[in-house]
Amino acid sequence: MRAKAAAAAPAKPPAVPALAARNIEAIATLERAARSDRTRLDRFTDAVTTAAGSPMFVVAHAVWFGAWIAINLLRPGPFDPYPFGLLMLVVSLEAIFLSATVLMTQNRMQRQADKRAHLDLQVNLLAEQELTAILRMVTTLSQQLGVDVSQAAGPVRELLEQTDIHTLSDALDRELPDTVSTPAPSSKPGPRRPSLRRS
Repeated sequence: MRAKAAAAAPAKPPAVPALAARNIEAIATLERAARSDRTRLDRFTDAVTTAAGSPMFVVAHAVWFGAWIAINLLRPGPFDPYPFGLLMLVVSLEAIFLSATVLMTQNRMQRQADKRAHLDLQVNLLAEQELTAILRMVTTLSQQLGVDVSQAAGPVRELLEQTDIHTLSDALDRELPDTVSTPAPSSKPGPRRPSLRRS
């Protein structure tokens, strides 16, 4: 019986290493801080966007539209006869406010994504500086120990220099233009059309 109970018990998830656990806790702390810093308007727009993206929102509107149309078509003395001008007005106003709410939510999420991108860039720059410092220490130790590193002297010499992000950004701008260049028109003449004039 004990063996069956042990087999039926769910397996425990594997333990997370301490370093990874600290990273997860740091990310979770940042997420909780971002959510707690939201204003009342941000919380309202998030709630509206979440509700508008749910299946119940579609089902509720389908039932609402169907009931509205059925009542005005089947019931004598409709309050919104065909072509349902009042319904179109209500739906148009709802679409305007819903679109504005979604755009406000997207703007806030874009600002948060930009902040994360800046944080990611800062961490990458710190990692690059740390690797450059480590490489300099290894190169110095190799020279003191008489280790021959002449085969990798060229790449190592380049990696020992600090990376200039402005130079890299300018190179990316040159190689990855924002607009796609249109192909130049061909200078090759096209096939001549037969003349319709009679000699």
